[in-house]
Amino acid sequence: MSLPTPPITIVIASRLREDRLDYLTAMHASLTRQSVPWEAVIALDGADPSRLPAPLAADPHIRTLTLPRPVGAACARNLALTQVRTKYVNWADDDDEFTDDAMTARLSALESTGVGWCAGWSEDLHPDGSTTLWRCPTPPGRHGAGDVMNYWARPQDTIPIGPTTILARTDLVRAAPMGGLVQGEDYMAAVGITVLAPGILLRLPVYRYRKHPGQMTQQASYDQLEAAAREHAHGYGLSLRAALRTREALARG
Repeated sequence: MSLPTPPITIVIASRLREDRLDYLTAMHASLTRQSVPWEAVIALDGADPSRLPAPLAADPHIRTLTLPRPVGAACARNLALTQVRTKYVNWADDDDEFTDDAMTARLSALESTGVGWCAGWSEDLHPDGSTTLWRCPTPPGRHGAGDVMNYWARPQDTIPIGPTTILARTDLVRAAPMGGLVQGEDYMAAVGITVLAPGILLRLPVYRYRKHPGQMTQQASYDQLEAAAREHAHGYGLSLRAALRTREALARG
C-alpha cells in the first residue's frame, strides 16, 4: 500500500562519500524526529546506490534519483527537483541536520499566513556536539517580495538568509532553483525565492550546519571562486527584483 503524499519534500544531493555517510545517516535521523509527514528525494551524484546507508535504503519516505555520472551539486539538486510531488520543498546538504521542530514551526507559519516561504535561524554544529547560533542579517518577521535583498548591500557582505533554512512553495522553488554555479548556487536559490514572494523569518534555529574538514568551505580552492559567485548571485537578486518591479509599475500604468 502506498503512503499518502506528505506536504514537504527535502531535496538532497550526495556522492555518498565514505567520510560523509555517517553525516547523511544523522541527517536522516533528524528527519525521523520531525512531527509532520515528509519525504526526501536524494540525488545520487554519480554514486553507487548500493552505498546508501541502510536506514535510508529501508525508509519508504526516501526516494533516490541515480545519476549516471557526477554532475555537481547544483545540477543534481535541480534534477532531483523534477521528482518532487509535494506542496513545499526544503533544500538540504548531506552532512547537516534539522532541528526537531524545524518542519512543524515553518509549515504552521506557511499554512496560517499564505506566504510563499518561511525560514529560520541556523546553528553551526561543532565536532564536539556543541552549537553556535547564527542570526542572519534579515530580521525576524514578515518580509515583502524582494525585501530580503535590502539586507545584502554588497556581494562581500554576509548573505541575507540561510538557503537551507527556507521552506518554500514548490512552484517558487522551481521558478528559482539552484543557480548554475559550482559554489554559491544556493545563494541564488535563496534570493530568487525571497524576491518572488513574501515570506516570514522565524526567531528560532531550524537547521544545523556541520563543521568538519570535508566541508566545501574548508577546502583550499573555496576562496578562488567565492567572490565571483557572490557577485553573480547578488546581481541576480537585484536584477530579478528590478525586473519584477518594473513589470508591476507598467501593469499599474
